[in-house]
Amino acid sequence: MLKNKREHPEEKSKLHPRNKNRERYDFKLLIEGYPGLASFVKLNLHGDESVDFADPNAVKALNKALLLHHYGIGNWDIPEGYLCPPIPGRADYIHHMADFLCRNNYGKIPVGPTVKCFDIGVGASCIYPIIGNREYGWSFIGSDIDPVSIESANRIIASNPSLQGNIVCKLQTNPKDYFYGIIRKDEFIDLSICNPPFHASAKEAQAGTQRKLIHLNPVKTPDSILNFGGQHNELWYDGGEEKFVRNMILQSKKFAGSCFCFSTLISKESNLKSVYRTLEQAEAFGMETIPMGQGNKISRIVVWTFLNTEEQNHWKNTRWKAGL
Repeated sequence: MLKNKREHPEEKSKLHPRNKNRERYDFKLLIEGYPGLASFVKLNLHGDESVDFADPNAVKALNKALLLHHYGIGNWDIPEGYLCPPIPGRADYIHHMADFLCRNNYGKIPVGPTVKCFDIGVGASCIYPIIGNREYGWSFIGSDIDPVSIESANRIIASNPSLQGNIVCKLQTNPKDYFYGIIRKDEFIDLSICNPPFHASAKEAQAGTQRKLIHLNPVKTPDSILNFGGQHNELWYDGGEEKFVRNMILQSKKFAGSCFCFSTLISKESNLKSVYRTLEQAEAFGMETIPMGQGNKISRIVVWTFLNTEEQNHWKNTRWKAGL
C-alpha cells in the first residue's frame, strides 16, 4: 500500500541521549504552553505538523515554546535581525561538555553554581548559559563584542528569576581579546565554550545563508532570504573560523592555570589540522575531539587543557568535590 506520509523515527538519534529535544516536537503540548506558536504551525509536504524553519519569526516562536516547556524560561526574546539559534544543537554542546567533565571527575558530572563556565560570544539569545544553568545548575559568564547582544542577554536574565545571580554577561570592549577584560586574574573557570563565527566575510556569510534557506524552503524570495538574520560578529570574522579559533587558542595559554578546560565548536572538518597544529604550538597538555551530529549536519567540539595530571586532580578534588 502506498503511503502519503513519510515514515519518521520517534527520536532524533543523532542528538545526545539527555537532550530534551531528542523526541519529535509535540506541537499540541508546546502550543498549550505558548499559544503564540500556533499561527506558525502548518502541515508540511509530508503531512506532518511543522514550522517554516526559513522564517526567523517561526523559529523564534518555536524557541520560546521550547524554552518554556523544557527549561522553565517564560520571558525570552531577541532583537530583530539577530541570529535565532536552533536549541537542540546548542543543548548538545552543553551535554557533551557535561560528559567530558564527567569522564574527568570519577564518573560524576560536577553540578551546581560552583561550576563556573565562560561563554565566548554569548550572543543576544544567551542560549548556552540558559541551557547549562537549567540542566546542570552551572553558573556562567557570557561575553560579546556587541553592546546590543549584551543588553539583550542581560534583559533575558533580569526577566527570569531562575537565571538571576547565576549568569552575568559582560561587554568585551576589545574585539581582539577573548579572555582579557572579562576574566579576572584571580578568577577560576571550569569550562570555556565558544561557537565561533563560521564565515570569513560578509559575502561568504550571505552566500551560505542563501544556500541554507533555499534548502529549507525553495520558494522563498530573495528579499526574505536577505532578512534571515545574524549580525557581523555572529556570522563572519576576518579569516573565518580557522583564524578565530587559532587566536583563541594562543590567548588561552595566558590563562592556562585559570581554566580547567577550554573548548570550541569546529564546523569545518578541514580546519582541524590547523587547530591541532596551533594546540601543539601552544603546548597544550591534553586535547580531545568530540563528534556531534544534528540531522545531516556533522560538527565537532575540540577541548584542550594546559593543566598536567597532578594539577587536574587537584582542581577536581578541590573545586568539584561539593558537586559529587
